[in-house]
Amino acid sequence: MQIMDNMGREVIHINRPLRCTSCWFPCCLQKVEVCSPPGTVIGYVKQSWSICVPKFTVCNAQEEEVLKIEGPCFTCSICGDVEFQVLSADGGTQVGKISKQWTGLVKELFTDADNFGITFPMDLDVNIKAVLLSATFLIDFMFFEKKGNKENDSPGML
Repeated sequence: MQIMDNMGREVIHINRPLRCTSCWFPCCLQKVEVCSPPGTVIGYVKQSWSICVPKFTVCNAQEEEVLKIEGPCFTCSICGDVEFQVLSADGGTQVGKISKQWTGLVKELFTDADNFGITFPMDLDVNIKAVLLSATFLIDFMFFEKKGNKENDSPGML
């Protein structure tokens, strides 16, 4: 995926290799590489193995863990936002969140359009902010995209 500026120049490149989306194969978990400018790796989003709740690790360019992301057990959005907590590297403190925002019954039922919000500390490194943006795209792909115009809501990572 390419993210462009107003002049049409690519500023962020997100690469997600083909991987299995089932939690039953922990050797093939999702991993996203984020580059900015294109060709210069600035970080990674790595899925952590879990059956009950979605978990991800946000890493810097050296693949050192910077933040964690933990989602709810049920990722279906019935009349409310679905929030994924952004946690400190030790998992002890919530420092932000990624939320899929409820947009109303008609839009939720009849379209595949989603709205997301991200909150994070103002002093967070700009590269890690870009990696969190990439994590939002991965979360959208894994939990909120429809296949054949059907919702795929299920508990945890099943």
